[in-house]
Amino acid sequence: MADNEREFWIEAEKDLFEGIDTTVPHSARIWNYWLGGKDNFPVDQEAGDQYAATFPAIRELARASRAFIGRAVTYLAAERGIRQFLDIGTGLPTEDNTHQVAQRVAPEAHVVYVDNDPLVLTHARALLTSHPRGATHYIDADLHEPEDILARAGKLLGFDRPVALMLMGIMGHVEDHDEARSIVRRLLEPLPSGSFLALYDGTATDPAFLEAQQGYDDTGAVPYRLRSPERIAGFFEGLEPVEPGVVPLQRWRPDPSPVPPKDVDAFCGVARRP
Repeated sequence: MADNEREFWIEAEKDLFEGIDTTVPHSARIWNYWLGGKDNFPVDQEAGDQYAATFPAIRELARASRAFIGRAVTYLAAERGIRQFLDIGTGLPTEDNTHQVAQRVAPEAHVVYVDNDPLVLTHARALLTSHPRGATHYIDADLHEPEDILARAGKLLGFDRPVALMLMGIMGHVEDHDEARSIVRRLLEPLPSGSFLALYDGTATDPAFLEAQQGYDDTGAVPYRLRSPERIAGFFEGLEPVEPGVVPLQRWRPDPSPVPPKDVDAFCGVARRP
């Protein structure tokens, strides 16, 4: 990164942090901390360290989730020709965000990010800039209101052409499983044949993970519901799974490596709408 570009980012982030309460931990900043980012404060680091003390694998899970997003978007853009992405639950910007990965393959790709966290949206609008040939848009909307998301995204994307619906680490914020299934179905309903669902979420497969999550939920933060791998696989019902199906994060089309990947407590998949 050139010096002038680095100075731009520093000044932009100073403006973003004005007026933000740095005495209360924030889930998006904690995730940013686990990923090695710098958009966090000591209070977030302390909360992240407390979580990791109970469930040390959370940092590896965070890194594995970002790597899966990169592989999934690359696959969809390069091998399936997807040029439209609807990414719900944006999170704080980090390296290789959806539009960067997609537009690296296809500069004309269009990405719509959706989140209802003002901090996340402020960062996104300031720091996520599109390739000139493509487009990047931001919608302030709630996952629990899929029709609202679709109505607004439909003005920015063409639902007559395939769309990749991305639900990365977000469905756990819907506590009721039937409601979560309904939301995924309703989001997919208007998308044409040839569209894809890419999804991952944490799994209730390690008692330490459950304990750490419960401790976080007890702070009054927005709770996150860990689900079984079978329930995560259920989100893809009626779709055509892409090999190798719904699997632990590192096992979905991993990059070549002499070291076999170590499973983390999160499952993922990509599937096509017939």
